[in-house]
Amino acid sequence: MRHFGHIPSAARAGLFLREPAAFTADSPARTLAVALGATLYSPATRPRLADDVRKQAARGVVSMVLCLEDSISDADVEAGEDNLVRQFADLADLADHAAGTVTDADPATDPAADLPLLFIRVRDPRQITELVARLGETVRLLSGFVLPKFTEARGQAFLEALALAERTSGRRLFAMPVLESPELLHLETRAETLAGIASITDKYRDRVLALRLGVTDFCSAYGLRRSPDMTAYDVKIVANVIADVVNVLGRSDGTGFTVTGPVWEYFRPGERMFKPQLRRSPFLEGRAEDLRTALIEHDLDGLLREIELDRANGLLGKTCIHPTHVVPVHALSVVSHEEWSDAQDILRPEQGGGGVLRSAYTNKMNEVKPHRAWAERTLLRAELFGVAKEDVGFVDLLTAGLAG
Repeated sequence: MRHFGHIPSAARAGLFLREPAAFTADSPARTLAVALGATLYSPATRPRLADDVRKQAARGVVSMVLCLEDSISDADVEAGEDNLVRQFADLADLADHAAGTVTDADPATDPAADLPLLFIRVRDPRQITELVARLGETVRLLSGFVLPKFTEARGQAFLEALALAERTSGRRLFAMPVLESPELLHLETRAETLAGIASITDKYRDRVLALRLGVTDFCSAYGLRRSPDMTAYDVKIVANVIADVVNVLGRSDGTGFTVTGPVWEYFRPGERMFKPQLRRSPFLEGRAEDLRTALIEHDLDGLLREIELDRANGLLGKTCIHPTHVVPVHALSVVSHEEWSDAQDILRPEQGGGGVLRSAYTNKMNEVKPHRAWAERTLLRAELFGVAKEDVGFVDLLTAGLAG
């Protein structure tokens, strides 16, 4: 699979100086953590879940979470588990059929394209071992589990169950803990909770793919809900938690993890209180003005701003609950030609001793040592999301992704 693999190869060639690299579920963890992109959540009870997964893959989704937790009622958990087992069997049959019939078809137009990375969000550790046993050989389609309300105390049992399931199945399985507990939100327990999470995730570092932020639960603890006019960073109590999580768990010194951005809850038109957050100038050419109007009408201008703030605050990728959110996340994850140029200059071997460089775009200072970690992270993102051509902006990528 690859990002923007759902659009024709000729269109990709017109957009990218360097196209996104292909990857598989067996790629190194560091690669997959960056490649997650927009992770689309779906209730595990959906009766045509296998068809949904394939349909979303054909639209550019590369990671999905099939949820047995908050997205379904307590009474539906058993039915959700049964449904997952059936749907994985259907997916396996479809994948086997595709492998036996597809030869050199273009993945962008091939209806049997690779499945996305699939994760199951469970409620308790027991479900991990039981589901893996019930999935049988179809566990080969599973990349791991999402672990809710993760703390050191709760996480130990989840991660032990994951390790056991991995041994018994012979399949590499990753954990994606969700940081959403009240202990993390409350100021008097936050430092201790973060230290505990850092300790337990370091112990199981090889199995922790990424850390996810449960901002909806953070807001719930105070009876809050942000409007579509506001990002998570406008809710100060939430922004403070995000900052502390990145501070402790997102460091670039080798001790940190990929921390993904919070969910954007809105996808239908509603009454607006504030002016749209999208400038008109990037959308002035051709049909792009219509695209700007559509984004504003569906409250996606707020999403675009939040994605930019995610990256500025050290987050990568995003939890998504609606397919319309996927392409904006991926379009804004592509590395611009300017970013790529700066990163390349900073990491040139002859700059190993440090120093200051004028950007090739002559608009900024590139200081080699302080900017090295940023440059390394940027080039890894460039590998998975591609580098845009010099004259290609996010509007072009957004338009192509939506049309693909």
